[in-house]
Amino acid sequence: MPGRGIRYRPAMTFSIVARSADGMAHGVAVASKFLAVGAAVPAAQAGIGALATQSYANLAYRPQGLALLETGVAAADVVAGLTAADPGRAQRQLGVVGASGDGATFTGDECHPWAGGVAGDGYAIQGNILVGPQVVDEMRAAWLASADQPLARRLLAALRAGDAAGGDRRGRQSAALLVVAKGDGRRVGYGGTSDVLVDLRVDDHPDPVGELARLLDLHALYFDQPDPQQLLDLTGALADEVRRLLAAAGHPASDGSPEALDAALASWAGVANLEERLAAGRIDPLVLAHLRGQAGSNDASG
Repeated sequence: MPGRGIRYRPAMTFSIVARSADGMAHGVAVASKFLAVGAAVPAAQAGIGALATQSYANLAYRPQGLALLETGVAAADVVAGLTAADPGRAQRQLGVVGASGDGATFTGDECHPWAGGVAGDGYAIQGNILVGPQVVDEMRAAWLASADQPLARRLLAALRAGDAAGGDRRGRQSAALLVVAKGDGRRVGYGGTSDVLVDLRVDDHPDPVGELARLLDLHALYFDQPDPQQLLDLTGALADEVRRLLAAAGHPASDGSPEALDAALASWAGVANLEERLAAGRIDPLVLAHLRGQAGSNDASG
């Protein structure tokens, strides 16, 4: 259990910790008037849970909380155990979600106002030095309204709602998004070799939540798997066009075979950081658009 722990002081923080509807993913989204809040607040372990420690954050909560969740301790009991053993608990704020059941949130009596949180099935939302309770209320509404979205998008929607509701009463500086998941036979993380689905940080920016949204869109382009229903067959006129575009980009196919075209496309995609979107004999429309856009840029510059 944490003794005095390590004292970190995000001046203002609002966050959400949550679990996906299917229980496979856990994550944290957080924003603060504090440099690099992603280095201090969030922690998550695939298949186990997630937590956020803030307001004079005790960083020891992160490994100790995850260790408790891993043994099957419920989120509310994790919060109770961590804070009971911490003499600085009056200045702490904590949110925890486990592999099942309700999330739990804690706000110490000496956190700077407005400070508080809400929790429910699979989520906990909390903030301090906010403009008012409407921040967490709007975050909860956005979370509940986005049940059909992937976890990263739901977390971001909640964070954006809190920011739009006034968020921090002193300003903006940083934001972060962390999502983890067990593969369970599916490809997870870059190259299918990691439990980390999304790990994005905006450490110092005038609009950190907006910038985080931009980064998540880029992350989806570069790292999401293609939708099999959207893939286009690399045959006929489309195959001819892709060959021409690849040759113009400096990645010519060695011959006219489908295998040579796949190899040339893979060579180009490796340079363009789009290798996660490749499928043999087919092409993702987003990859095709990127390839066409590159050709247009080359034409304009030439």
